[in-house]
Amino acid sequence: MAGDYYEREPIAAFAWPLLLQVGGLARRAGTALELTSRGRAALARPSYAALGALWDRWLTSVSHDELARIELIKGQHRAATLTPAATRRAAVAAGLAALPPDAWTQVGALLSILRTGALRLAVTRTLMARWRLYIADAYYGSLGHAGPQAWDIIEGRYALCVLLEYAATLGLLDVAYTDPCGARQDYRSLWGAEQYPCLSRYDGLLAVRVNELGAAVLHDPDALPGLGLPVPRRG
Repeated sequence: MAGDYYEREPIAAFAWPLLLQVGGLARRAGTALELTSRGRAALARPSYAALGALWDRWLTSVSHDELARIELIKGQHRAATLTPAATRRAAVAAGLAALPPDAWTQVGALLSILRTGALRLAVTRTLMARWRLYIADAYYGSLGHAGPQAWDIIEGRYALCVLLEYAATLGLLDVAYTDPCGARQDYRSLWGAEQYPCLSRYDGLLAVRVNELGAAVLHDPDALPGLGLPVPRRG
């Protein structure tokens, strides 16, 4: 990921502290993080099983909602608006599991799976709840005005965030990306949106590939200890 930076922002550095805390590998110590005994043990004997455990713990975590990273979408904290984040993560994980391993998949194809699959991705509790989310102005910029296009704007951006900021950070995916500015045009017709060069920092995600690690995590966690992949060691 170009040095783990995207639009001059460290995406991996944002996700890692959250993942480590959710997995019980680190805890807050004032304004810093410190390793727990579990974290020290994982660092002493790094393994891909530890990454699989982090993914599993994060899927069911209630400590953070990734939609908050799409800052231009306002109204997220209104009551009875959003579905549980864990339910959404499960839908994205199911969509990834449906992809053929070691093959590039265009993001549009994956979003189609998430939109129509058995475990359909839904960010808002109801269609009416979409009217509580907005860009720039709560009335004129309500995403209820977007109609069917609202799915790409809300659920689509949420999925892009999970893919790029969490699945890719953990190493489950290889990603292809471009500059987010101008990469996606689906929001341009919305009131007040024309002033923004992109709707999110994830708009440039073009394609993903479930790699060997990702295939094991998604399909066969018991195979993780035997993966023939390089494991970093402390010097």
